[in-house]
Amino acid sequence: MHDCGTNTQREGSIPHFSEAVKFHGHTCPGLTMGYRAAEAAIKELKAGRDVDEELVAIVENDACGVDAIQVATGCTLGKGNLIFKDHGKQVYTFINRNTGDAVRVSLKASFSVEEQDPALAKLRAKVMSGKATKKEAEEFRRRMESVSNAMLAAPIEEMFEVKHVNAKIPEKARIFKSVKCKKCGEMVAEHRARVQDGGFVCIPCYEEYTRGW
Repeated sequence: MHDCGTNTQREGSIPHFSEAVKFHGHTCPGLTMGYRAAEAAIKELKAGRDVDEELVAIVENDACGVDAIQVATGCTLGKGNLIFKDHGKQVYTFINRNTGDAVRVSLKASFSVEEQDPALAKLRAKVMSGKATKKEAEEFRRRMESVSNAMLAAPIEEMFEVKHVNAKIPEKARIFKSVKCKKCGEMVAEHRARVQDGGFVCIPCYEEYTRGW
């Protein structure tokens, strides 16, 4: 049974799945996957929801599940304790700064959303292409919720491999001075600026010199 969550999170508890749905906008298997990954990590790390960068989440995709991880763990892009690595993998590493413990949660090759409901992929293709009828769109939403409910009830070990790992703890987010781009005039964080013709320019204004290589 999933904890509904309160303003003061108990150790090992996370907000109810409905909070992730509210943030994301709809229920889907991808969102559910991220939620269950976060649930497994919080339990293994014996942690509560993050308040001030006590936790770090390293995500290896930018899919729906990352929204659930932000809601469930409190690790967010804005706080700097959600780190995105563009690997295209359903793999998540969570680190507890207070204890130094880390867990890697990876989707098992044996688990497939398509196997949960073979008709879902076909309906998704029609909905995404705009060719679905109103009835088909409603059926698609119903099936997504059905698969998500099954995933919420499934044992974690059926979906994920969860293992403790040694992980380098990233430093906490830093605040950098801003400088003015000499081309567009907009402010840019100093550590992201480029130097060109003796002045600072932002990345969009930077003209790379390659000599046609």
